[in-house]
Amino acid sequence: MPRPNGPSPVTLHDVAREAGVSLATASRAINGSSRRVRDDYRARVLAAAKRLNYKPNFAAQAVARGTTSTVGLLVGDVADPYFSRIAAGVIEAADTAGLAVTMAATGRDAGRELDLVRTMAAQRPRIMIVAGSRIADNPDQAALVEELTALERSGGRVIMISQPLLPFRTLATDNVGGARQLAEALVELGYRRFALLCGSRRLETSNERVSGFVDGLARHGIEVPERWIVSTEFTRDGGYAGARELIERDQDRPELIFAVNDVMAVGAMSALRSAGLRPGRDIAVAGYDDIPTVQDVTPGLTTVRIPLAEIGREAVRHALTAATEPSGRPSIVWTASHSIVIRESTPERQRGTPRDRLRERPAD
Repeated sequence: MPRPNGPSPVTLHDVAREAGVSLATASRAINGSSRRVRDDYRARVLAAAKRLNYKPNFAAQAVARGTTSTVGLLVGDVADPYFSRIAAGVIEAADTAGLAVTMAATGRDAGRELDLVRTMAAQRPRIMIVAGSRIADNPDQAALVEELTALERSGGRVIMISQPLLPFRTLATDNVGGARQLAEALVELGYRRFALLCGSRRLETSNERVSGFVDGLARHGIEVPERWIVSTEFTRDGGYAGARELIERDQDRPELIFAVNDVMAVGAMSALRSAGLRPGRDIAVAGYDDIPTVQDVTPGLTTVRIPLAEIGREAVRHALTAATEPSGRPSIVWTASHSIVIRESTPERQRGTPRDRLRERPAD
């Protein structure tokens, strides 16, 4: 269609005519195709396109190649530093590979996740990365698997950063093992009375971390009273509300609050302060993930360190090197390391004073 007050845009037909080749050859040379184009023809087409200032049709490229040069990244919450660090790693690796990243947030809602997968899949990304906890009893799971399987059959690659519950390549974290090791480290510091702030019981990540932490305590004969296990939002505000509920429930208070992620732990520390209590002094606090923020809060937060940016980089690397045919079953292609980081929010009770240095415990 002619542009107002200007010449008609250059078309692929113009490029083919300028290069002296067929339209099909020009399309394969520019848009890509499984059928090989002779090098001299390709050079002529690309030179003609440059002379005419031809702008390729990216939709046509997607049809020819089966995919675009994009990475679709779905995360639970774009404001959560856990996901932003993973996204930073994905973007870094994608940029190195000459790919662009499109990102969207599911809000940890299974229905929205399915809708976003459908939207992104229609754009034919070369890679689809789905990061976030799986949802227990998800009624949309079968439809989600169907959409992602169709994407792989059309030439895309699917990578999960989650629990290995869906039939795709998965990058996993040992939530159970990390939480268990944290619990045992805190027992070694002298703590015996624990409370837990967990997310929704439908979030598998929260369930795994609670399970590991409770198991670690049980190995030392310690149980967590049911009244000290609070289910709340998987956010900073959820941690604040959960901690307020704990300390206002009765005068019998725990020695330490374990929040199943760092943003909840930061919220819990704010709640303690608002109640006139000192985090790390009156009640200790620990989290999980080691997001960058917790190195700057006061007191520094004890947590489980996960290499979040590395997880993002590895997701892209595994997608680019994956076999053409997917396995059709869950497969863990990489497991992230973890380590325990002890900071001032959990001082040794025997000494009663905060530690003046960071102690890091490698994974078993």
